[in-house]
Amino acid sequence: MTSTPHANTRADPLLPAQPFFSTPQQRLALARQRYFEEGVRPSGLVSEGVIQSWARCLQARRAPHEAVAFNPVTTSRAHSALARSRLLLAAAANELSQLESTLAGTTCTAILTDPQGVVVHATRTQARVDQVLMPLASRVGVCLAEESVGTNAPGITAHTGQPSVVLGGEHFFGCVQVMHCAAAPIRDVRGQVAGVLDLSSESQPFGFDAAAVVGLYATSIENRLLSAQSQEHIVVHFQTWPSLLGTPMEALAGIAADGSVAWLNGAAARLLGHPNAASGLQLETLFGLRLQALCAQTRRADAWTHRLPCGLNVWLLARMQAPDGAGPAFSLGRQEGEPRRLDVPAASVGDAIALGPTALHTNPSALTPPQALKNAATASPTPKDGATLRTAGLHLIEQTLADCGGNVSMAARRLGVSRGLVYRHVKQARANAAG
Repeated sequence: MTSTPHANTRADPLLPAQPFFSTPQQRLALARQRYFEEGVRPSGLVSEGVIQSWARCLQARRAPHEAVAFNPVTTSRAHSALARSRLLLAAAANELSQLESTLAGTTCTAILTDPQGVVVHATRTQARVDQVLMPLASRVGVCLAEESVGTNAPGITAHTGQPSVVLGGEHFFGCVQVMHCAAAPIRDVRGQVAGVLDLSSESQPFGFDAAAVVGLYATSIENRLLSAQSQEHIVVHFQTWPSLLGTPMEALAGIAADGSVAWLNGAAARLLGHPNAASGLQLETLFGLRLQALCAQTRRADAWTHRLPCGLNVWLLARMQAPDGAGPAFSLGRQEGEPRRLDVPAASVGDAIALGPTALHTNPSALTPPQALKNAATASPTPKDGATLRTAGLHLIEQTLADCGGNVSMAARRLGVSRGLVYRHVKQARANAAG
């Protein structure tokens, strides 16, 4: 006897695949019927993330047949979201531009939201007659959180912090079922969601693995953001293959002044076997390196091989992250209450000035400091005991200015830094002399 779609519904919630429910559309229709009409959890028919999102929408007393308006948030909230997302937008600028070019031949739009789901950026797409919701949903200031528009990929990711894909009828509201979306989180140095990157298509399903694409770009943005937020860290770049350095697949770790591991990106956490937060981990425990040895390695322009305590051989680069060489220096064996100091050769001071965080994720060659800076730094005397990184950096600027006869532009080119940095030093020196 042939069973019907409703036979034994409550007795068999897992529903094995059957010939007459073989297409995704049929299985999705059955899942909605089971959940919304019969109150049965449709496990195995849709993802657990979608089911949990449906449950949250029902708990909020929403109904699938409701109309949805993609209205912007208040002007003040939109301005606040954009202001809080300045660093995120700066870190994402290159990737968003590249992603827009990548998607140019598709029907997709890339959307970047803040942690609350408010749109802060969307790529430009060619208008299509069959797109009604996309022009509304992708406006800056529109909130895509579950509370506003029900089940959708950026809303789920903002809520859970996990990648998500929501296709067609998996959306909670019936009027949004023409949409297809895939989203991935972007985390900051505290491990919190700083933003969500989403790919969305209206009326047409994805013709590619949208989850893989959005995950790759989100990871690249996250790596840039982590470096930009690490102004007082040594950032360690490592991987099992040198060609992966400077790519979204590189592992990154932020090392604080006391030798603790401030953060790990996803690749580093997996490679080191620490999928949870880096809290409490130490440089020597994870990398088998003392802080002084790591500081000395920041002067190296090329990657070197290093064996981790776990026995794994990796290629490793280390870069100091103090902006303009002016941040608090790393202490090496200082006593409690002493000012932080850095007893490393002056060449690493020059490297710290020359390299900014935005240069760290383009390609490995971008990690090489100018030869003129290296020569100038090597020629300068090693800082005396108690000298700070800032003092050594300012001394290097003074010496280079003197060598260039006071020519600021020439000194900046030789150091590989901006003229603004040199001008600021000159201005400060004059103010100190006048005082």
